Amino acid sequence: MKILVTGGGGFLGSEICRQLLARGDQPFAFQRSDSPELANLGIKVIRGSISDAGQVLQAAENMDAIIHTAAKAGIWGSYDSFYQPNVVGTENIITACHQHGIKHLVFTSSPSVVFSRGDIEGADESLPYPKDFDAPYPATKAAAEQLVMAANGDELLTVSLRPHFIWGPGDNHILPGLIDRAKKGRLRIPGPDKLIDTVYVSNAAKAHLQ
Repeated sequence: MKILVTGGGGFLGSEICRQLLARGDQPFAFQRSDSPELANLGIKVIRGSISDAGQVLQAAENMDAIIHTAAKAGIWGSYDSFYQPNVVGTENIITACHQHGIKHLVFTSSPSVVFSRGDIEGADESLPYPKDFDAPYPATKAAAEQLVMAANGDELLTVSLRPHFIWGPGDNHILPGLIDRAKKGRLRIPGPDKLIDTVYVSNAAKAHLQ
């Protein structure tokens, strides 16, 4: 299968591309920057912006499926800086699926879309979205997830995954940040009664392939 992986050069996206290649599929990484590591593996890198409808439409041509991992994460930036890649970008992906007759869309969401200032324990996908959000990232990811789920039907099968705290080789964000804070004596650790679920990057990627 020819599969477009948005954000294919990212931490999760690159592992998805490698697993697709190992499985015998033909992954294409769609991203803003170049990725020599993927290119060296024989994976074609298509440079473009997820917020540009024309570039997304062109990148998705002749694809059999799309795995949509690209997003703006974090806590800094204006609402629009999150809205454009996270919501408009997802709208562009859905439009491309319909226009090209792509049948499968896998979306990388986040557990933050159902976070409502309290512990989440023993919950499943029936947990409702909160009425308001503390930051632009979860707000825009929730909006994007709802677009993906509303697009599900006979012509396009969609699924939304919410991996939490992805870590492993190639992580340049979470673990380095925790180590840095620990060295500076600024790391806040929840009490011993708190359990935080994490997912290893290879397992997160495998879930997207499945």
